[in-house]
Amino acid sequence: MSSTLVMQKAPEFSMEAYDAKSGHYTTVSSSDYEGKWHVVCFYPADFTFVCPTEIAAMNAKYDEFQAMGVDILAVSTDTKFSHKRFVETEPLLKDLKLTMGADGTKEVSRAFGVLLEDEGVALRGRFLINPEGVVVAQEVQAPSVGRNVNEFLRQVEAWQHATRTGEVCPAGWRPGKKTLPVNTDVEQMTGRVGDYITIEEILS
Repeated sequence: MSSTLVMQKAPEFSMEAYDAKSGHYTTVSSSDYEGKWHVVCFYPADFTFVCPTEIAAMNAKYDEFQAMGVDILAVSTDTKFSHKRFVETEPLLKDLKLTMGADGTKEVSRAFGVLLEDEGVALRGRFLINPEGVVVAQEVQAPSVGRNVNEFLRQVEAWQHATRTGEVCPAGWRPGKKTLPVNTDVEQMTGRVGDYITIEEILS
């Protein structure tokens, strides 16, 4: 059985949540994101150390994600009450705009394959899901090191460009850089990618 959800339909879910933007409890489900680009971002726990830095970093880029039509859902196995208190007490989370899913049953973390069963918490798992509900990118790592929101923004831009144009994006692609037009020149490009792009352009 594959350990990745990439190129598969994202699991369906429903759970309680805390909407930090409004300051109210709510419920959130996969159906809320139908037809939209969105990211489901798991983190181990409230009141920890690396977690608020990641949440704050995603929040700092919230408007950029929104401008790209990307919704963000943060999820841990804590309760909605814990989420609220966490937001209210952690200085880094001042003015938080994110919705925080409360996966108390651990069913959502388990469905996405990020649950540490013995500890009852999720790994750092981030899943980018396209408007068709298919996971196009995932990143899962152990708790001690936080993820890079700028790199994730770059990936979102690349995925949206590739989806829109049919072109493919080389390593490190950013808007304005060269793509590989395999949708029109696949035969000429086969085995000749270096005729289209140099390593200096890739690393620039």
